[in-house]
Amino acid sequence: QVQLVESGGDLVQPGGSLRLSCAASGSTVSTNTMGWYRQAPGKERELVASVGNGGRRNYAESVKGRFTIFRDNDKNQVYLQMDSLKPEDTAVYYCNLRMARWWGHEDYWGQGTQVTVSS
Repeated sequence: QVQLVESGGDLVQPGGSLRLSCAASGSTVSTNTMGWYRQAPGKERELVASVGNGGRRNYAESVKGRFTIFRDNDKNQVYLQMDSLKPEDTAVYYCNLRMARWWGHEDYWGQGTQVTVSS
């Protein structure tokens, strides 16, 4: 079975940086679409960044130029480098593995890691 374990969430001041990590087991990050989503209190979960199995990256407009998603296929991990953090980036961040199926796709989620941006 697929398991995703996130780490790296923390309290950071505005303008600071964090790197989130997601360790995958049961499947490989290189052959699936990997993504980072976030959910702030009272808001719906939203896509932050994703990387397809072909390497194409996609970012939410709100994080373009500040966040970078990348994979380490040897370690079977995906990362989210977050720079120039803003208070509005505060949320629980979830790692997602999207596996293509003949009928569509199947999503797997990690447990989430809290990111708080505050002075």
